[in-house]
Amino acid sequence: MEQVNIHAAKTHLSALIEKAAAGESFIIAKAGRPLVIVNPYTAPAPPRRIGFMKGRISVPTDFDSLGSEEISALFEGKA
Repeated sequence: MEQVNIHAAKTHLSALIEKAAAGESFIIAKAGRPLVIVNPYTAPAPPRRIGFMKGRISVPTDFDSLGSEEISALFEGKA
């Protein structure tokens, strides 16, 4: 990882920003002592939307009782 002193970072800021945007991290140092690591920014994933399928699917009115006879038979050992 490249190390750049503060003065050089000020002088070549545009070029360093281009490198970071391209995915190359670097360290900014003061008097040879590392102070900061500069990494490229990655945007967070967009939040999940609740209800995004509204109007595209339909749930039957008897959804809660679907298959109840078969399930009861399985629990009672009749299947």
